[in-house]
Amino acid sequence: MLRQGASTHFEAPFLFLLLGRERALLLDTGATADPEVLPLRATIDHLLATWVERNGVEGSYPLVVAHSHAHDDHVAGDGQFADRSDTTVLGHDAAAVAGFFGFDDGRAAFELGGRTLEVLATPGHEAAAITVFDPMTGWLLTGDIVYPGRLYIEDDVAFARSLDVLVEFARTRPVTAVLGCHVEMSTATGVDFPAGTIEQPDELPLALAPERLEAIRGAAHQAIGRPGRHVLDDVVLVNRV
Repeated sequence: MLRQGASTHFEAPFLFLLLGRERALLLDTGATADPEVLPLRATIDHLLATWVERNGVEGSYPLVVAHSHAHDDHVAGDGQFADRSDTTVLGHDAAAVAGFFGFDDGRAAFELGGRTLEVLATPGHEAAAITVFDPMTGWLLTGDIVYPGRLYIEDDVAFARSLDVLVEFARTRPVTAVLGCHVEMSTATGVDFPAGTIEQPDELPLALAPERLEAIRGAAHQAIGRPGRHVLDDVVLVNRV
């Protein structure tokens, strides 16, 4: 788990690097393209080299660069990997994502080598949004569809359906934590930091309990057709505003 410093971009997104015996998956590339400001490529190269050496991996070790969704603060660093060998950088549209993972009814397995991820199509915040489940950690990586902050809804019907998918999925998997890509909520109940805040000393932890998906799903259904802010203790649904 990595986080871009808020001093380089107020969005301060989280990124995730998952490693298997045969290849690695980087989920998101942050909000800044300039490697002098955000040295993401150098950071990932160091982490991969350390892991490969520690585990005695011989030959090539491919990297797949995917995205929780296509918004700029999650894809800006893609260019840092454009000339990296043994690297695939996924396209940003829903068709490219579905084609790469081979979705069957919005679901796919993605093998890293001894570590099989489950990938779900979860549109609503953005059309190409996905959620990744890692059984090794029990982490459900939800991008911007669920996190302790402002859940911006582009398509309220699709958003509610995606929450239905996540709730049902979590009931049948050993999910230990729901991890999105931002923290925007303070420790004061139902209070979010103003947009653009770069100092959040009293922010909530990133991880949400899997049980919270039920309440967020309920709020998502109630928000259908009702533009505006819908405030819960640890998230704020912002429907088409």
